[in-house]
Parts: sequence; C-alpha cells; structure tokens
Amino acid sequence: MPINQKLASKGFKNLLVLLLLLIFSPLLLTISFKAFKLYKEGFLLYLSIASIILSVGLIFFTLFFAFKTFKTLLDALFYEKSS
Repeated sequence: MPINQKLASKGFKNLLVLLLLLIFSPLLLTISFKAFKLYKEGFLLYLSIASIILSVGLIFFTLFFAFKTFKTLLDALFYEKSS
C-alpha cells in the first residue's frame, strides 16, 4: 500500500499551519476579552468587540482547517494506486 508523497507533503505543511492557528487563535481571543474588560467606552471598545468577533471566526476556521488537514493526511496514507 503506497503513500502518496505529494498529498503527504501538503498534509504536513498544513499541519504546521494548523499548529500555529491552534496557538494564536485562543491567544487572540484571550487578549480580546482582556481588552474588552479594560476599555469601557470609545473607539477602543469597538476595536476590542471587533477583535472578539474576528478571533471567534478564526477559531471556527481553525476547526474547519483541522478536519481538512487530517482528511488530506488520511487520503495520503490510504492512497489506492490505480493501474
């Protein structure tokens, strides 16, 4: 059972990007909530609300990207070579 090298390399590159997303998306959410707690009025309040919305969207994208990455790796491992 051969391994598709092109898909495997793409999967490992995506895995590195996924690792960065898994680190930075919750970190951004934590910083956004701290900014929301700190600022009570003005432009910085709206900026912190926008960053909360952005970071929640980034977390959902991270989950989607994780499923896509593991699907790519599984497709590379269980590659059926057609004759």
